[in-house]
Amino acid sequence: MGSDPLARSGLSSLLAGQAGVEVVAQAGAGEDVSLSVSRNRADVALWDLGADSEAAERQGSIETWHVPVLALAVDEPAAANALAAGAHGALFRDADGPMLSAALQAVLLGMVVLDPALASSASRPRPRLSGPGSEPLTAREVEVLQLLSQGLSNKAVADRLGISEHTAKFHVNSILAKLGAQTRTEAVVQAVRLGLVLL
Repeated sequence: MGSDPLARSGLSSLLAGQAGVEVVAQAGAGEDVSLSVSRNRADVALWDLGADSEAAERQGSIETWHVPVLALAVDEPAAANALAAGAHGALFRDADGPMLSAALQAVLLGMVVLDPALASSASRPRPRLSGPGSEPLTAREVEVLQLLSQGLSNKAVADRLGISEHTAKFHVNSILAKLGAQTRTEAVVQAVRLGLVLL
């Protein structure tokens, strides 16, 4: 799915040459992706955000698609927004065919996929939670962090925990500060490294 028909066509051609990958449908922005996925019995969706860093924020939650989603993003903020909207993985738009194919298969198997550049920036050494002056996560923050690791948006976290979206956002900001993370993606990767959440 993506807003640019030429990019969709190029991605379709790129994937057509990959073993184990069959493109069953394409959908443009504004089309009912959930219906297209269901009608064509897709196992996984590739979501091209285009060159717009805020496309994922406008899309909202993609949980209604009912398939694992791999997002193609132009930069780190766009990737973080896609993961927050429910994507199970994010690659940069310059990913080649073999990388796309491997990532789609990994997402289909339930893995979280991050572009190597995202993973390396998210895994830079951060202050340890047990160090002097560090503040441990509260039980509620750990709950929120676990939901973030599932790719849920602030609204979805709020709905799941029965709290306001404002409170969910407050918890997310506190988690980022305590983990020394700049983005939700970094926070999840850092939390996995520290054994705070399991993916």
